[in-house]
Amino acid sequence: MKLSKQQARDHARAVDLLSQDRLSDDEKDFVFNNWHEGANHINGAAGAHFTPLALAYDMEFDFRGRRIIDLCAGIGVLSYAAVTRARHGYDSTPPEVVCIEINPAYVEVGRKLVPEATWICGNALDPDLLGSLGHFDCAFGNPPYGKHAIEHSAPRYTSRNYFEYQVIDAASDIADFGTFLIPQTRAPFNYSGGGSHRTPDNPGFDRFHEATGIAMDVGIGVDTAFYRDQWKDVSPLCEIVCCDFTEARERRKPAQSDLFAA
Repeated sequence: MKLSKQQARDHARAVDLLSQDRLSDDEKDFVFNNWHEGANHINGAAGAHFTPLALAYDMEFDFRGRRIIDLCAGIGVLSYAAVTRARHGYDSTPPEVVCIEINPAYVEVGRKLVPEATWICGNALDPDLLGSLGHFDCAFGNPPYGKHAIEHSAPRYTSRNYFEYQVIDAASDIADFGTFLIPQTRAPFNYSGGGSHRTPDNPGFDRFHEATGIAMDVGIGVDTAFYRDQWKDVSPLCEIVCCDFTEARERRKPAQSDLFAA
């Protein structure tokens, strides 16, 4: 895509900063705010847009535990929020963070911005990859939205219309809790942008819930509409959804009567 002159100047400055061996927190903040994912990649077609830094800090309040995994990590803004907040005082013990991102250019940038994390260039739906990483307290992410050509399918939710649902389904096998940023139309509630909590009919989510047993909750209740002008070239209305995967796994267990019948 064609950047504005100011966007191009800021992106060039961010690229220049990334050539350094080490970046200060202020320099990292500048890169997160100005390294433009659309400069060399057709992100609109891929449904991939990086989470605004300020929204990432708010979303991080819904992360849980010490061992966490960032699925479809981009350049790592959500993981950066987690490790930075820990480093600056609310928790003296830094989390163990794994970032999975399929775009090697993003991984290269992410390793500079979040060196505390273990970065893996791979597919967030690859069962062999996910199965090799062990178990996590929390999985989180802002997956690409919508329908995409994908190599792997989720374990239970097989529809390819909503990639974000596939990522959440896969995450439920490797983590106890999940926090994800998804379009409001995919959530079972409408909170952002309306000033109140509403539960409209959502057949798409109902099918996802039936296939996976995963419920979604509003968490601490961040109104993401406040950040709509901070995205790059888009202004999606999203919801932060929180999922208790331990409950979902219990729902998926066969009933005792089914075991005896078998």
